[in-house]
Amino acid sequence: MQPRRAQVSRIWFVAIGLLLAGVTYAGLAAAPNGPKPASEATRQANAALLQSLPFSDRADFEDAERGLIARPHTLTITDGDGNVVWDLEPFKKFIRRDAPAPDTVNPSLWRQSQLNMIYGLFKVTERVYQVRGFDLANITFIKGDRGWIVMDPLLTVESARAAHALVKQHLGDRPIVAVIYSHSHPDHYGGVRGLVDEADVRAGRVRIIAPEGFLAHAVSEMVLAGAAMTRRAAYMYGTFLPRDPQGTVGVGLGIANAMGTVSLIAPTQSITKTGQELNIDGVKMVFQLTPNTEAPAEMNTYFPQFRAMWMAENTTHTLHNILTLRGAQVRDALAWAKYIDETIGLYGDAIEVKFQAHHWPMWGKANVRSYLEKQRDLYKYIHDQSVHMLNFGYIGPEIAEYLQLPPDLAQYWPNRGYYGTVRHNARAVYQRYMGFYSGNPSDLDVLPQEPAARKYVEYMGGEAAAIERARADFERGEYRWVAEVLRHVVFANPDSAAGKELLADAYEQMGYQAESGPWRAEYLQGAYELRHGVPSGSAGQTAGPDTLRALPPSLLFDLMAVRLNGARAAGTKLKLDIHFTEPKERYELTVARGVLNYGRRTAEVAGADASLTLSKMTLIELQAGETSLDQAIAAGTLKLRGNRAAVEEFLGLLDQFPQAFNIVTP
Repeated sequence: MQPRRAQVSRIWFVAIGLLLAGVTYAGLAAAPNGPKPASEATRQANAALLQSLPFSDRADFEDAERGLIARPHTLTITDGDGNVVWDLEPFKKFIRRDAPAPDTVNPSLWRQSQLNMIYGLFKVTERVYQVRGFDLANITFIKGDRGWIVMDPLLTVESARAAHALVKQHLGDRPIVAVIYSHSHPDHYGGVRGLVDEADVRAGRVRIIAPEGFLAHAVSEMVLAGAAMTRRAAYMYGTFLPRDPQGTVGVGLGIANAMGTVSLIAPTQSITKTGQELNIDGVKMVFQLTPNTEAPAEMNTYFPQFRAMWMAENTTHTLHNILTLRGAQVRDALAWAKYIDETIGLYGDAIEVKFQAHHWPMWGKANVRSYLEKQRDLYKYIHDQSVHMLNFGYIGPEIAEYLQLPPDLAQYWPNRGYYGTVRHNARAVYQRYMGFYSGNPSDLDVLPQEPAARKYVEYMGGEAAAIERARADFERGEYRWVAEVLRHVVFANPDSAAGKELLADAYEQMGYQAESGPWRAEYLQGAYELRHGVPSGSAGQTAGPDTLRALPPSLLFDLMAVRLNGARAAGTKLKLDIHFTEPKERYELTVARGVLNYGRRTAEVAGADASLTLSKMTLIELQAGETSLDQAIAAGTLKLRGNRAAVEEFLGLLDQFPQAFNIVTP
């Protein structure tokens, strides 16, 4: 199979596992054919939305500022080499509390961005403190009798260290006695080494607590399809867009992702059941497991002494994703709603304050209960009504078009689609139940995009005629249809300058109107690449040694099987004896009929073409191209017996995935 036309360069394959940290490309300087202003249709659409929502309600701003202890005047975080890994300053220049929404930004998303820019150290309630705005997520410090219990230590070591420094400056220097990971996404554990030394963890001076299944999901959820997810994440998070009113204004869940060092220390204790209690340093915690909601392994935590509920990422101040745009397995909206309902049943009558891993807290028993009920009903309505409609024969795009939230849900600020949206979540529910196929036979064996595009353009009377009609529709503000038509023009002729420019203009106006931060980023990044091409450069290493060491051999071999070029391997028969010195395990790898299979063995593999004695890390480096057979043998990290050519042939059958394949062009 030939790769799609793109700037194809090798990616450090395990860097895919923690894609939320982002990747860094060079060459995004502004070019003459840059962003356009908002069109009259966009200005009217944004003005209409401004009149449709309760913008006079300022309760969220009061909550977001409540309990402020300290706020550094500037917030730029650097790593040990002076590289900037987090910087709020470009956003502060234009996202101001008193500034009305620019006409290039959806006013509801603008409001959310203003709230996300309220940063600093805050007191949530008795003995509970948060640092917000130092990363995409929040970090929470619970004051024990002698030290701190940390909830979710951010994405990067540098951000976590800076947040801890702010805490020490204003609340004193106390030892960290425990770290709790609420779930298996990297923005909730990656900064742990900025706070604690693994030697203290091993010695039992610091406990690391996580929900059951955390480690397996933390290192596996995004690995097999991670190269594609990483590329698509660049669209979803607007990583490479300018920080200005015509670029990214945040992703709804937060402002941006930090770009520093991601770490991982394995948990020392797992929470295995709802209702499990721990008392750490005088602080009582009651856990509620919520698997397969926002993450495969996740848990909420109730603090009865403080009547405080930690909702992890199961409820935030936005509709979340049932299916994230970067790609993932579809989440279970029904389970999500049921676990929120369980929270209400278990703790709802007692909660005086709820706080979570993103956004700001909420106070007051009645407020919190109403919030939880509306968040529960948000996910349940989307689930139930999507399934209701699919049972009438509606397909995903139709459900997305017609599904409308009731006013009580739609007008509630925490339910707005700043991250997930009703439209794409409805399609995700359809996908979970019905799969890719609409049921219409014409969708069963569709043409790929390029040959289909050529026929569409031919049927439309040719490229010039299609562009002329699309230009008229653009002037009428029919951007969705313009995008539908011109994607065919561009895939039929990727050199069509007029087609690409008009398609970019349509995406741009759709981005300016989008209420969802990721939707805005998707459209604006698509517009950028149509005008300037795929960004060039190298991917940043987002998975550090901790994550690589955590890969179990089975996951490593599964990934190698995905990377195997089946067509080239179809006539190859190989058998390898893989003897790991760390972990002390032995495996048989076979390649036959274009398939890589593996199995654990207790003795030397009989009939192997070659036997390799090495650590798991050495095999990771070998198959990723980070070292060679000669280098590993010379370094003493690999002992090879048998047919060396067989090992070289095997490694040569493993494709390196591109870091920047084309998306908006063929």
